[in-house]
Amino acid sequence: MTERTEQSIVINAAPADIMAVIADFPRYSEWVSSAKEVTVTEAGPDGNARQVAFVLDAGVLKDSYELRYDWAADGLSVSWDLVRSDLQTAQHGRYGLVPQAEGSTKVTYELTVDVTIPIIGALKRRAEKAITDAALKELKKRVEG
Repeated sequence: MTERTEQSIVINAAPADIMAVIADFPRYSEWVSSAKEVTVTEAGPDGNARQVAFVLDAGVLKDSYELRYDWAADGLSVSWDLVRSDLQTAQHGRYGLVPQAEGSTKVTYELTVDVTIPIIGALKRRAEKAITDAALKELKKRVEG
């Protein structure tokens, strides 16, 4: 069974404000350090991105991939799955938002990634943890900044 990595952070903003940043793919390269190019390739009828292509450069890890998104009707979560990739064989992720005390939201990021090259499970989980940690910190900085 594939294990997933999960981390959370509290952001001082309303869920709608956080989800607006998550959904604004054309601006990802402004705040996601490893995202070099992000292109919405298909929009849904609600205006949210349905499919998005990424060019990632995280030093030793470089990849071009495309994800398909599923936005919850309540605006409190979004999940995605891999469509295609140069390096990955699977990716499933999810942001879940839970309102906290007035003006703050707990954001949980879940991620499972499988890659084409063999990698020890502990190293894969460590890489997933680094990805989720960086993503949450960058999201918090963008929303609160």
